[in-house]
Amino acid sequence: MNLLVEAQIIIPKEEVAPPTVPMDYDWARELGIIRKPASFMTTICDERGNELTYAGIPITRVIKEELGIGGTLSLLWFQRRLPTYATKFFEMVLMVTADHGPAVSGAHNTIVCARAGKDLVSSLVSGLLTIGERFGGALDGAARQFSQAYDSGTIPMEFVNQMRKKGELIMGIGHRVKSINNPDMRVKLMKDYVKQTFPSTPVLDYALEVEKVTTSKKPNLILNVDGIVAVSVVDLLRNSGCFTREEAQEYLDIGVLNGLFVLGRTIGFIGHYLDQKRLKQGLYRHPWDDISYILPEQNLDKHGQHTRKT
Repeated sequence: MNLLVEAQIIIPKEEVAPPTVPMDYDWARELGIIRKPASFMTTICDERGNELTYAGIPITRVIKEELGIGGTLSLLWFQRRLPTYATKFFEMVLMVTADHGPAVSGAHNTIVCARAGKDLVSSLVSGLLTIGERFGGALDGAARQFSQAYDSGTIPMEFVNQMRKKGELIMGIGHRVKSINNPDMRVKLMKDYVKQTFPSTPVLDYALEVEKVTTSKKPNLILNVDGIVAVSVVDLLRNSGCFTREEAQEYLDIGVLNGLFVLGRTIGFIGHYLDQKRLKQGLYRHPWDDISYILPEQNLDKHGQHTRKT
């Protein structure tokens, strides 16, 4: 070897150190040297241990202590246990918003889809997609309008006049069927419960004063279900002692109110789907006599082409 090197037949090269083999990932993580970043975070539920927990409370306690749907909602939506009057209020909201007949847009869509042979989830979603500011989804807007007006010290008459000048609707006010002479019993039930059990109801009281102004102008401009739920939840979040003012506002901003209507009305939509399937209703086709066909008048020119009649 040395002779070959001296004869420059073999030219030695500098030895290269072997690369360091990376530490095994699982081993390194077990030693606490590294950690894997989480893809997302959750604060409401943990299924990894011996027992499922909702906001840290084992499911056995949820059942044994009879927290019910309202208590479960408080854990999964608000990450805390709320007073009994609050959880019963949420259950009342779900009951009074569960359904309002087949004529409303959401139930109508669900029924049409069910009769077209669609599955439950597709039919349910078709109904839920109609929820918005015109149907059922005015809760967030009502809470924002009433709470801002109350917080700013605007008197009810001035608030109504301001909204009229801006050409904006007052969310949570008005009903197509119910009026001050034909009151909505759902609203009455909720108003009575809230006034009897909540520690304080300043925003609800303000909304009722606004209702006095609006119904003096038109009898159907009542505080509707959206409105009573919205202002009651504002009072609950602000005055229950379970939330800071900032936390209360954050929940209002992220849409917890419309979530209540969506959850409640889902019960009714599923009911309509099952009802149509049970009744074995066929494909729905809207009757011609209920459609106004407004088409442009046309005639044929000398070449046989359609031309619009002027």
